[in-house]
Amino acid sequence: MSLIRQMWLVVLTTVVLAFAGSFAVTIVSAREYVQTQLRVKNSDNAAALALTLSQQGGDWELMELLVAAQFDTGFYERVSLQGVDGRTIERRMSGVPMDAPGWFVEMVPLDSVPGVAQVSDGWRALGAVTVVSHAGYAYRDLWRATVQAGIWLSVVGLLAGLMGHFMVGGIRRPLGSTVRQAQALVNGQYLTVDEPRVPELQRLTRAMNAMVQRVKLAFEEQALQVETLRLQASQDPLTGVLLRQPTLTALEQALSRDDAAAHGRVILVRLCDLAGVNVRLGRRETDELIAAVAQTLKGHTEGLAEASLGRLNGSDFVAIWPGQPVCSQQLETLRDALKAACEAQGKGHAAVVLAATGYRHGEPLSTVLARADEALARAEALGPFASFVMDIDTPAVLPGGEAAWKRSLSEALAARRFALGHYPVRNAAGDLVHLECPLRIQLVAGRGHEPASVWLPLALRTHAVDVVDLAAVTEALKCIGMDAQPRAVNLATHSLAATGFGTRLRDVLRDAGGAAAQLWLELPESAAIEHPALVRDLSQQLKGSGVRLGLEHAGQRLARVDRLYEMGLDFVKIDARFVRGVAHEPAVAQFLRGTATLAHGLGLQVYAEGVTDPADLPALWACGFDGATGPAVA
Repeated sequence: MSLIRQMWLVVLTTVVLAFAGSFAVTIVSAREYVQTQLRVKNSDNAAALALTLSQQGGDWELMELLVAAQFDTGFYERVSLQGVDGRTIERRMSGVPMDAPGWFVEMVPLDSVPGVAQVSDGWRALGAVTVVSHAGYAYRDLWRATVQAGIWLSVVGLLAGLMGHFMVGGIRRPLGSTVRQAQALVNGQYLTVDEPRVPELQRLTRAMNAMVQRVKLAFEEQALQVETLRLQASQDPLTGVLLRQPTLTALEQALSRDDAAAHGRVILVRLCDLAGVNVRLGRRETDELIAAVAQTLKGHTEGLAEASLGRLNGSDFVAIWPGQPVCSQQLETLRDALKAACEAQGKGHAAVVLAATGYRHGEPLSTVLARADEALARAEALGPFASFVMDIDTPAVLPGGEAAWKRSLSEALAARRFALGHYPVRNAAGDLVHLECPLRIQLVAGRGHEPASVWLPLALRTHAVDVVDLAAVTEALKCIGMDAQPRAVNLATHSLAATGFGTRLRDVLRDAGGAAAQLWLELPESAAIEHPALVRDLSQQLKGSGVRLGLEHAGQRLARVDRLYEMGLDFVKIDARFVRGVAHEPAVAQFLRGTATLAHGLGLQVYAEGVTDPADLPALWACGFDGATGPAVA
């Protein structure tokens, strides 16, 4: 039994006992009072009648008339005169009426004690007169008094119950707030409540608020530590850009990931004769020059989605722009900005060269790097502040413009010319966690199925990405129904903002029945950063369906996700560029260990993406990862 019910039971029991006790005392007191009044009345009336009869000189006819007159007043049950010689005068009422319910008469019996007085003529005794008053009137008054007492006591009991209700409510509200606060803490939400007026509950609420603030502070400190570890593992401390390995991994992902852009550009920037510049300017001025070059490059990459900027070595920087074709004019603009930075910081002793090349999705990393190195070599041959562009042509994915794109997508979805890929995610024991299922669409009948890098830009441009995502979810649920294997499907950020997407998704999940419990939905990390409210809304809509919701390609800005603990997520997948080399890089391992601890503290499972080296798997398990995917796992 709950505490509130126990309190209510105490209140009700107290009120009932008080009511019953007061009511019983009232009835007993009223009964004793009425009986006393009857006894006194009988005694007084008997004495008065005996005095009157004694004045009649023993005339029985007159005494009989007086007895009859006294009885006819109607307030007597019996009036009798018993002579010493045996003669009797008596008036009796048969069937005494009771002005009260029969059950009340039986429960509260009244004993009308007879009043007896002696009748005499001087010193001569004539007899004894007996008077018994009518008890019906007494029952009437007693019943009325009982009813009135019951009404008043009921009113008092009702008022006591209302007071108890407000008192219990005053206790229940802060207790309920404390329970909600504790439940929110379990769900990773840090909720503080107002302190109640009750001193005991006030202390409890104050302690809970302090605990919530302390846990929140601990989480924020842990998130800050993870962010610091990420910077140490992936960023150059001097310039703040990515280190060599994360940069190359980012380029490799841009070339191979299914949802990457179909094309892009790579720009290499080299500080000429860095060793000589260091001798001429000194260590501090050279560091300032390198930082200025990096800052200029940052200014040209900010605002471009998925853009990456890294430092390959002491003198070389690389900028990667997925989805952006090579443009000679933009390269000239960047060269002019870098020239101004070198003149300001290098004092005429520093110069840079630039090279640009395009890439297509699916190209080998070595091919792109070789082409970029060749372009850089040609730029160096041209002299300081030279630039060289190589392979700027990017073929059209699907000719015909937006109308043709939309028609091709609609026809492909209507004819079900699409399929799901299947890439396993396994845990440390080798058990299958789920299958990653990127959607591939046959845009043109008879051609091969295209990855997301090809069809996603078309779907975004024609505002059909939500329809494609629902088709992927439906296909995954169909496959789950056939083999009962859990599957993960990607959702685009644009789908979250599409009108009615959540309702249509719930309908698809409801129609799927139990298969929905085996479905995993993945959102890009950028969705949680740029549209946290949409992610929270989707999480609320999926509650109760059994669907797991998480972030993919995460790690770069995970610690900066606003109120990550309130997103309602189930898992995160760390991008391959932060995972690569964990077996050999202590800084990477420390960052991943902190990330796993942070995620587990929020109740999230954490998985690694794109693991290519089997030696990295034991290191990931040691860092606390729940699973991994990639060539080393498959």
